[in-house]
Parts: sequence; C-alpha cells; structure tokens
Amino acid sequence: MQFDDDDDDPFDWDEFERNYDPEEAQREHEAEKRRIEKLPVLRKANEILDITEAIVSTIDQEKDVLMMHEQMLGNAMMLAPKIVGAEGGDLYSVRMENAVIIRMHARELLTQTTYCKVEELADEDHLELLRQELETFRRLFVDWVKTFDKSNDYPDEWGVFI
Repeated sequence: MQFDDDDDDPFDWDEFERNYDPEEAQREHEAEKRRIEKLPVLRKANEILDITEAIVSTIDQEKDVLMMHEQMLGNAMMLAPKIVGAEGGDLYSVRMENAVIIRMHARELLTQTTYCKVEELADEDHLELLRQELETFRRLFVDWVKTFDKSNDYPDEWGVFI
C-alpha cells in the first residue's frame, strides 16, 4: 500500500510564504498574549494560586496524611493554563473541554478547603478567603464561558459538546 499525501494538502504554501510577515505575526502574537493576560478569569486564577500557595505553606506535613498540600497546589495550578489553552484553541469543543477541566479542579479545591478545616490543617480564616475567591472565580468563569462561540467548531465525533 502506498500513500501519496501531495494531493491531500489544500493549503497554498507558496501564497503563505509570499504574504507571511514575521514582524506582523510577532505583533499579533504579542497583542493576543496581552489580551489573554487581561482576562479577569485568568487574573483571578492566578490570585487563587497565590492564596493556595500561602495556605499550603502553613500546613503541618506530619498531620497531612493525605498530602492535601500537594493536591491543593495541583488543582490551583491547573486553572490558569487551562484558561490559556481554551483561549488559544478558540474552537468551541476545545474551549469547553478546558472549561470542564477547570470546573473540576476548582470544585476539588473548594472541597479540599472543607477537609482542611475539619482536620485543622490550615487557618480557618485563610481557608474562608480562598473559598470566597473561588466563588468570585466561579462567577467570572460563568461569564467567560458565555463568550464561547458555538458556531466556531468542528463536528464532535464523541457527541459531548453538541
């Protein structure tokens, strides 16, 4: 069996090379990076990571039999990259996949604050601050997801985001 990919590529590479301006591409990339960095949901995700880092630094490792500090950090660290990934992907299905992952990690982090409170692993006031920031994040997240364009997508062969 022989495969010939020459006819399968409808992209006009010659036209691309004639019109490609690396300086313009760099400017567009920088502008897009600035736009994403200004997103309120991304800024809040970064704040949540900072708060989580501060909280877990106070957890007594001897009492932390479930290694909650690592789990909390892992969940907090997933928020911002998934937001950036959703913005970079632009397709509705890609954005929704990232949104589901973000929601899962944020909800786990919220649940972990309750565990830390019950087990007295961290200061109750600090945990409450994190819970409040997660609620603010949730509201920003809902607004952000509403901006996803359902018409900008490809057929979902898995039938999840129809």
